[in-house]
Amino acid sequence: MHELERSMLLYLSILYLNTASGCELLGRFDMPSLFKQGDIMIGGIFPVFNKDISSISTFDRDPPGVKCAEFDLRAFRWTQVMIFAIEEINKDPTFLPNISLGYRILNSCSSPTNTLRAALTLASRPQETESISPCPPVISALIAEAGSSQSLALAGTLGPFQMPVVSYFSTCACLSDRAKYPTFFRTIPSDYFQAKALAALVKRFGWQWIGAIQSDNDYGRNGILAFTEEVKKLGVCVAFVGTIGRTYTMDKILNVVEIIKQSTVKVILAFVPESDFYLLMKEIVKQNITGIQWIASEAWITASRPSTPEIYQAFGGALGFVVKKMAIPKLKPFLTGISPYTDPDAAFVRDFWEIMVGCRPALPGEHTGTEATNQICTGNETLTNFQDVFFNITQLRVSYNVYTAVYAIAHALHQLVFCQPVGEKTVRPCLNISEIHPKEVTDHLQRVNFRNQFGDNVFFDENGNPPASYDIINWQLRDGQVQHVTLGHFAFAANGDYDLRIQEEEIVWRTGKMVPTSVCSNVCPVGTRKAEIKGKPTCCFDCIPCADGTIANSTGAADCTQCPQEYWSNDRKDECIPKTIEFLTYYEPMGIALTVVSLLGATLTLATMTIFIRCRDTPVIKASNSELSCFLLFSLFLCFLCPLTFIGRPTVWTCMLRHTAFGVTFALCISCVLGKTIVVVTAFKATIPGSKVAGKFGPAQQRIIVCSCTLIQIIICLLWLKLNPPFPDMVFRYSNKKIVLECNTGSEAAFYAVLGYIGILAIICLVLAFLARKLPDNFNEAKFITFSMLIFCAVWITFIPAYVSSPGKFTVAVEIFAILSSAYGLLICIFAPKCYIILIKPEKNTKKHVMGKI
Repeated sequence: MHELERSMLLYLSILYLNTASGCELLGRFDMPSLFKQGDIMIGGIFPVFNKDISSISTFDRDPPGVKCAEFDLRAFRWTQVMIFAIEEINKDPTFLPNISLGYRILNSCSSPTNTLRAALTLASRPQETESISPCPPVISALIAEAGSSQSLALAGTLGPFQMPVVSYFSTCACLSDRAKYPTFFRTIPSDYFQAKALAALVKRFGWQWIGAIQSDNDYGRNGILAFTEEVKKLGVCVAFVGTIGRTYTMDKILNVVEIIKQSTVKVILAFVPESDFYLLMKEIVKQNITGIQWIASEAWITASRPSTPEIYQAFGGALGFVVKKMAIPKLKPFLTGISPYTDPDAAFVRDFWEIMVGCRPALPGEHTGTEATNQICTGNETLTNFQDVFFNITQLRVSYNVYTAVYAIAHALHQLVFCQPVGEKTVRPCLNISEIHPKEVTDHLQRVNFRNQFGDNVFFDENGNPPASYDIINWQLRDGQVQHVTLGHFAFAANGDYDLRIQEEEIVWRTGKMVPTSVCSNVCPVGTRKAEIKGKPTCCFDCIPCADGTIANSTGAADCTQCPQEYWSNDRKDECIPKTIEFLTYYEPMGIALTVVSLLGATLTLATMTIFIRCRDTPVIKASNSELSCFLLFSLFLCFLCPLTFIGRPTVWTCMLRHTAFGVTFALCISCVLGKTIVVVTAFKATIPGSKVAGKFGPAQQRIIVCSCTLIQIIICLLWLKLNPPFPDMVFRYSNKKIVLECNTGSEAAFYAVLGYIGILAIICLVLAFLARKLPDNFNEAKFITFSMLIFCAVWITFIPAYVSSPGKFTVAVEIFAILSSAYGLLICIFAPKCYIILIKPEKNTKKHVMGKI
């Protein structure tokens, strides 16, 4: 950072000297360049060499010149594309007529420090001009740089001076900050869009567990950060982030290799420039790490150096995004025409020639030693028939970005100088080229909007970014050569949506034709849900079966879904099935038994009534008050039929009928018993001389008692039905897997009022019968009534706790049992002795025996 600060101060000094006192220089960086004088100058900075050989300054003499290594053919072609585009514009009469564009192109060695040195050199007078010549124009715009870290240094330094910088390969989203970098433009989409594209690719193929490799610079760090933020929205986890750099020691590279080997990920994103990534790629191939699906950023997916069959062993099938490719037909003759003999002083050309042709060009006046004799060119070499990828102009991507950048600057300059767009009839300039200021170029560059000769719209948004679109590249091996096959397209719409199109069937995966999977934990099957593992990413989880009553009918469910109240989960917990409907039916054993017992009681009651009617003139029947006995038998008959309304599926009518019928019939029954009890007591009192009780309690009074007691119950039931009647209800509390259909009483108070009234009548009967217990044995019907009432009261006293505690249909069974038990108790205790005498002991059915002795 101290070196950068010193460079900035030197740059400010140079700008001041250039404006205040001519072209006097305090110092000069020894940097070779590609140079051509023009009326308006455009600067260019490219990583022609991609490795900086650093030297330590001793501060006792001027620092040594910049030394770089590893000539980059692809970057050299970018320089030639810039020269080609400028010469093409100079030949076009519609572009800047009578004004020539010049250029000065320097090498950055892929280093931010050397990039700043190049920028300062471009701001000073070119060494190529004679000292007696007037000051040449400073550059009006700068095309730079490939690396985002280099562009950050440039944009941060040149921005305050309004110098426009147009990058062709810097993609860091951080460069879109107009507050920090107001003059930065680029012809390649921002990593903001590439991160979204990569995230969309990950989503498309369902990868949930991926690794990441980043370069130790702004490009890698910001790219991975943007990508991580995008995939987190999709629930994707990044298992690790390895960091590499071209200056890293082998130990650091081996550490990253070890991380890859120990990880369980099967998909790794490498957001790294090719120059930083190459050493790691070779080490991965050396250690035979295969079976990983690589995702590439645009910085290396189409690079020529790693695109070899050797690297393909581990990286075959790699997928990545690149900017749109374009063919520039007239470029190939220009490239094949490069020669060190045309301009012996042209920088970088001799290095290119040695790599491409394989010999050193012998230039006039150059002494060649005997050691290099075998490497000296004959002078007859030509590039015309070369088939190297360098001359393939059909798949230009970054080169096309350079080409577009030159034309964008030319359009801005034309609009600035002639005050009208390119193509319109030019009258005369509206601005002297000596008056061109970088700020004006920046303003016009922001407003550039044209369609180039290839049909592409060229413009910049408010952040200096071009329209975002990518091709999807797949590494495939064809005829022994690694091919970068385009298999899809990704484009952003104005509203923020995107369109991703991929020919999936054409993709060659590292694992073959099957789409690779990469998950930390396998997808949870149906019937289970995810449960996070403490201390691990969200993509690592256990699968826990859903709780009863909940389901997960899809794989990978985060939570189980509660079944509706009427449903329950099946055994697999993947479907809600209707709960079992439970109610007392006529077809189950309990229902059959209760029905049989009920009908049997009704039959016995009818039989008893028949006996009583046929034998109504016998002493036993006369003594037991035949009218009340028939009323009692009729009420018992209804009591025995009443349970039939409790069996079967509850409906609105059966629910209202069962409780009210039960209450009225039993009130009628107990009223009749009460009448009989009073008759017995009064009959006994009538035997006492002077008693007039029998005369006051005749048949009319008996009917009144029965009717009035029953009427009270009828009134209670009518109020019950009117205010809050019973209704069919589904009860879920007894079991999670069953729905019990039962009749809700509607009003608990009304229900217990009906029971309470019957209980009051029963207690009165019991008390009266108990008072008559000392009557003569042969006439003592009160004894049987006492027994029947004791049974009745015992049954209904035990009924209440049994009714409350019985679950489901057993509640109904308990109620039916209580009704039948009390009815049988009355029938047997009151009528069985009489039927026994009538049918079995007819000799006792006499007036003498009935009256007996007291």
